Amino acid sequence: MKPILEVAGLVGIEEEELELYGRYKAKLSPSLWERVRTRQDGKLVLVTAMNPTPAGEGKTLTTIGLAQALNAVGHRTVAALREPSLGPCFGMKGGATGSGKAQIVPAEDINLHFTGDLHAITAAHNLLAAMIDNHIYQGNALRLNPQRIVWKRAMDMNDRSLRSIVTGLGDGNGTVREGGFLITTASEVMAVLCLSTGLSDLKARLGRMVIGYNQDGEAVTASQIGAVEAMTILLKDAIKPNLVQTLEGTPVIVHGGPFANIAHGCSSVIGTRLALKLGEIVVTEAGFGADLGAEKFMDIKCRQAGLNPAAAVLVVTVKALKYNGGAAKNSLREPGMEALVNGLSNMKRHVENLKKFGVPVVVSINHFADDIPEEVERVLAECHAMNVPAAVSKAWAEGGVGGRELAEALIKLLSEEQSHYQPLYGLETDIRTKIETIVREIYRGAEVSYSPAALRSLKDIEKLGYGNLPVCMAKTQYSFSDQPNLLGAPEGFKIQVREISLSAGAGFAVVQTGTLLTMPGLPKSPAADHMSIDEDGRVSGLF
Repeated sequence: MKPILEVAGLVGIEEEELELYGRYKAKLSPSLWERVRTRQDGKLVLVTAMNPTPAGEGKTLTTIGLAQALNAVGHRTVAALREPSLGPCFGMKGGATGSGKAQIVPAEDINLHFTGDLHAITAAHNLLAAMIDNHIYQGNALRLNPQRIVWKRAMDMNDRSLRSIVTGLGDGNGTVREGGFLITTASEVMAVLCLSTGLSDLKARLGRMVIGYNQDGEAVTASQIGAVEAMTILLKDAIKPNLVQTLEGTPVIVHGGPFANIAHGCSSVIGTRLALKLGEIVVTEAGFGADLGAEKFMDIKCRQAGLNPAAAVLVVTVKALKYNGGAAKNSLREPGMEALVNGLSNMKRHVENLKKFGVPVVVSINHFADDIPEEVERVLAECHAMNVPAAVSKAWAEGGVGGRELAEALIKLLSEEQSHYQPLYGLETDIRTKIETIVREIYRGAEVSYSPAALRSLKDIEKLGYGNLPVCMAKTQYSFSDQPNLLGAPEGFKIQVREISLSAGAGFAVVQTGTLLTMPGLPKSPAADHMSIDEDGRVSGLF
């Protein structure tokens, strides 16, 4: 690793604009933004993916490898990524800093406590929860209805037993009421921090967050509880983006970490805008498949922040294509041309969807050593038939050199095709119309079914004057539908909307579909089972 001062110097960041967290990581001072804010923006490139297998398809790895490759061929590039959550690190997926020769470092620090951002967000979220219950206990001047408190507690860990709890049990411990926990990455505080443009905007957004309703059915906000100043104090450092590097020394801004299946799935606006002033090209990613992360990137983040993506990279793998084509999990590495061909429909639909946003697309085949050459060639042939550029990326094995083919394909695309970015829907339509537009145009569903609770929430949200907000769909990442086992490119299905909640501070309505939950559980054999630390403090099995 290079000293972080050296990495910062590659993009013209001065020493006094860094707040050092040791030799290899730093926060970026607001003074940097003030110095560079009038510069012309670089080109923003989104890396997204097809619907993944449970192991993921290397979207973060591809982002890192592509950034390294672009720098290697002479284009000053900065990557902008999300911070890992401890939930998946110790749960299903392990670490989230790339792998092989396409990693961000120091990976162990980044995957664990990093600079404390997620802990600060958790603390701010739970401070508000504590102040809500204290307000009720101390006389309830706002006449809050304890049965209509919508603000849960948060922790950055997978723990299904905390999804539904009862608080206030025991003498003198406040009002007994039902509550629960969500994972920090699903917290509205996380979304607010990631969509804020600065400290004053953060404070305003925190104040608008709806925490519950009073006895007359009127919304009560965090501002009315009196929590905003204290929450902002807890977040005063977390709002500053973090600077680290790839294994090859490419600068990477890592900031914020909302999930894309239960939140909006994009790194911070502050970090992205800063990267655009520092780099000729900025490579960023949005979580899970393009039906989730990319849709929210286009319809929420870019719309709110005034960003104009120049291109999108769709990551696919042979094993994910086979998985979506009906191959059994234990045969994804075996020859299976029929399953592969069937799975190509998933890739094709994602390409079509991305083009609906007016953005040029290039397909990246994330290569594995045991990929069968004839199957890789079949994927390339399908892309050629669709008139979509495609390249094989060997970034895992070869780092930037292995991503050169993809980098050159992207550079060619950027020079030959103009982006005409536009969101999928207008904000003037009502929330129900927006939901049904996404279901019809992106998922290819035929119908949306709403629970009675969802319909009541719709009515309340529009009564409060928030019908013009975009929607943030909470949906399984494994399927275009809300059914995880409905793979490939299904059509004509029904989406079940279970609940709709207002995130007034973040500026969207969250639409929960199917059985997806905002507090994940650990799998039968969590990643934590396979980790160890020796007497010298060396960790193994984390990523």
